Amino acid sequence: MYICRNVEALEGYTPGEQPKDSGVIKLNTNENPYPPSPKVAAALREFDTARLRLYPDPVFMELRRKLAALHGCSVGQVFIGNGSDETLSLCTRAFAEVGTGSIGYFDPSYSLYPVLADIRGVQRRPVELADDFTWRMPPDYTASLFFLTNPNAPTGMMHDPAVVEAFCRNFDGVVVIDEAYADFADSNCMALAVDPGNRNTVVSRTFSKSFSLAGLRFGYLVGPEPLVEALYKIKDSYNMDMLSQLIGSAALDDLDYVRENAARIRTTRTRFSSELTRRGWTVCPSQTNFVFASPPDGNAAAVFGELKRRRILVRYFPGPRTGRFLRITIGTDDQMDAVLAALG
Repeated sequence: MYICRNVEALEGYTPGEQPKDSGVIKLNTNENPYPPSPKVAAALREFDTARLRLYPDPVFMELRRKLAALHGCSVGQVFIGNGSDETLSLCTRAFAEVGTGSIGYFDPSYSLYPVLADIRGVQRRPVELADDFTWRMPPDYTASLFFLTNPNAPTGMMHDPAVVEAFCRNFDGVVVIDEAYADFADSNCMALAVDPGNRNTVVSRTFSKSFSLAGLRFGYLVGPEPLVEALYKIKDSYNMDMLSQLIGSAALDDLDYVRENAARIRTTRTRFSSELTRRGWTVCPSQTNFVFASPPDGNAAAVFGELKRRRILVRYFPGPRTGRFLRITIGTDDQMDAVLAALG
């Protein structure tokens, strides 16, 4: 036996389908339907490829300065990773002790969390959401590390930042507030992460959604310096390549563009949600770039299959809690009209 027992028994994370057919309407992985900032393309055109013979900055100081300025914190409070998934994985290694540690998360939530717990070989401590997907923390709950997704996925629902803050301040462990969809929401918890009185809470963000850079793999985390320093101790030597740093920096120079695209998606989301509701669907109140919705008869599996037959991909999560729903990424207005026409 050459493979570790926990890896041998592991059920790995299942990503969304990535079709090769360009004619498919792809609304299954929460990608942004609009291209990244023109400044990204300009940075790539102007890049001197001879520089690729050199190693990149291992601690990405230029990017950290820009992110620190954006969020009003010190450079030492910013960690940058190869996608937010890397930062989440590093948190399990830094804050959950093998043998005695435990990792908590909502159920349903991002399906990578239990996989990360199994990879680390620590106890899973899921917190089941209510039937309406609202949050009720059980009494006397403990965990070494808690992934608090806000807005949540796949439901798209926002948990009150005041309630989140109260939980974090009373929790005896590290809390990672996963804000992958924060730019599509009405509020966020970044103020808690940069609060000088905060000792145990970090906020994770990604460029995959609002920045239209899912293909780049750029994530970052903001929090207390001791927690951030722990992540730098265990990261790969050069976990962010030179091109990722170049493109990320260019994208940060055009935040107005990012915010305008996010606003367009929010507008489309409102219109699409209203139309589904008018047709009798149950639609969770979304603060993300997708909607989680159940058809009138609850047969989401059948709708998923019929949409796929019509070359429209959405995401279906089988199971007693999620099996009545489809997660539908918000695309362009034309794409969402095509979905509505197909549903009709």
